[in-house]
Amino acid sequence: MPTLRKLLSDNSKPFVVPGVYDAIGAKIAQKIGFEAMFQTGYGTSATLLGMPDYGFVGAAETVENARRICAAVSVPVIVDADTGYGNPLSVWKIVKELESAGASGIFLEDQKWPKRCGHMIGKEVVPKEEYVEKLRAALDARKSKDFIIVARTDARAPEGLGTAIERGILYKKIGADAIFVEAPKSVAEMKKIGKSIDAPLVANMIEGGATPLLSTKTLHKMGFKLILYPLSILYANTFSSMQILRELRKSGTTSRLKKNLVAFDQFNDIVDLAKYRKMENKYGHKF
Repeated sequence: MPTLRKLLSDNSKPFVVPGVYDAIGAKIAQKIGFEAMFQTGYGTSATLLGMPDYGFVGAAETVENARRICAAVSVPVIVDADTGYGNPLSVWKIVKELESAGASGIFLEDQKWPKRCGHMIGKEVVPKEEYVEKLRAALDARKSKDFIIVARTDARAPEGLGTAIERGILYKKIGADAIFVEAPKSVAEMKKIGKSIDAPLVANMIEGGATPLLSTKTLHKMGFKLILYPLSILYANTFSSMQILRELRKSGTTSRLKKNLVAFDQFNDIVDLAKYRKMENKYGHKF
């Protein structure tokens, strides 16, 4: 299984990374064939708390969710660590904890706390000097060089694209492994980011978000390496849940939508029931 660093360093092709927020979603993504995945803070807040991505999730919840997700799969998992939940020492601590939990990298952003989803209004960023201190702490904390630090800047909305690009260049100079300029608003802005920052770049594809949805091929030509779809699973599952629950509420049965559900045996295969049956037989009473 290639490491996240190896995937990032292969300039011949991009790689698409889905966002996950629980162990079952991670297992499905791996079975489908994805080489890496991203633990989304937005999805974590929504599914653990039923609340928006508005600074409600803390370090402990992020780490515990990562521990469950990383234990369920064998491919690299990148974790949304928000702003690091405090000062540089807090960042140092969470990098240690996430690496110990099995994560292969983090996204670390420069928003003021409480942060919010990058495509929401009202964002503010900390002074670049303050973020650089956190970034250096993250870089120092990791044990393995295969643990990736993605530096994210949200400066585009409050301070303009030029400032966001300047921050991206600075963060790469400090040592970030990849750069994520969040929420550009046009194809022209995305092209400018690709031409201006010499680093592996993240393109964040949120359905209905501020950034245009473009094909992976087009994004790679622009200079983007990691193509992130953080909310597709969450939105698809929410749509399907609303459909089936409306049908159940209306008719008292799900029979009409049975074709939209995975079969009992198919789901048991996803969660590896056969593997545990074999273990049960192996450790069963044999006198």
